[in-house]
Amino acid sequence: MTGPGHGMAADIAEQPEVLARLLAPAQADAVARVAAAIARRRPRHVVLTARGTSDHAALYAAYLTEIRLGLPAGLASPSAITVFGARPDLAQALVIAVSQSGGSSDIAEVVTVARASGALTVAVTNNPASPLAAAAELTVDIAAGEERAVAATKTYTAELLALLMLIEGVRAGDGRLPAAERAALASLPSLAAGLLADPTAVDLAQRYRFADRVVTTGRGYAYPTAREAALKLMETSYLPALAFSGADLLHGPLAMADPDVPVLAVVGGGPGGAAMRQVLAKLGERRADIVTVGPADVPGAAARIPVPAVDERYAPLLDILPLQRLALALALARGADPDAPRGLNKVTSTR
Repeated sequence: MTGPGHGMAADIAEQPEVLARLLAPAQADAVARVAAAIARRRPRHVVLTARGTSDHAALYAAYLTEIRLGLPAGLASPSAITVFGARPDLAQALVIAVSQSGGSSDIAEVVTVARASGALTVAVTNNPASPLAAAAELTVDIAAGEERAVAATKTYTAELLALLMLIEGVRAGDGRLPAAERAALASLPSLAAGLLADPTAVDLAQRYRFADRVVTTGRGYAYPTAREAALKLMETSYLPALAFSGADLLHGPLAMADPDVPVLAVVGGGPGGAAMRQVLAKLGERRADIVTVGPADVPGAAARIPVPAVDERYAPLLDILPLQRLALALALARGADPDAPRGLNKVTSTR
């Protein structure tokens, strides 16, 4: 493939290789050392800070932290520090900053302030030589390699996997994952490669080429996927896309659902997927055009993008892949260049 979308297509296709590289002994051991250091400090709560696509990876990490570690977790508002001058007491916190470039000055400032207050700070980044990595006490290199397109794809899944390995390593206490978990994670690159070969998502692009807006939704671990899918559609196709948790969708936004509004629903095989059944039933009553992303057919859905059945914690690493391909194909069908979205740069400077 050459011309518009070539870079994004290449980045998407590289993801199985990126995941395999993160799981290789050298990178896995490096993540395990950071996880062991965190476990020794025994933080009382976790604060995550990020922007854009990385914010969705951070949200995934917040779910993991509360569910797997039993620690309160939340996403910081960088502007509280950078604009309003707040200096929160984070002495007993683990502060994890997630940034592909590591060049966002506001995220680095949050880390600097947190570290000065006594927090244990960790940078999760694709650039271990970045200002963010220099500001943090510990660094996790996601080792994704340079991304060609402005829209982040392979760095997102690399962030997800790095955060998963980090948090599960903290849970293990010494950073080393149990053998069963290592085996399950080792299967992800091959599952991702198979999923990227499936044409379903690309075929759906023609169906939604003339859509005026799209809704994305999911619950639990799937909610960050819904948010990231909406962002990819907006930044590559300029298509208004609204992301809601399944629960929030029922509290008002459901009223806008109708046959002309496509709904991309991420429905896994675990508790989060089960919790989506009520949401899908309500959408069905509104005769919404529902496409599910997941391992099983759902009654009332117009179509399904098939995804292999895996532990719900791992599903976000796979669920986003066909949605990235859908965003790419839809952008091309609408005459946009997803490699260089108008008005956007790879690194965005905010306060």
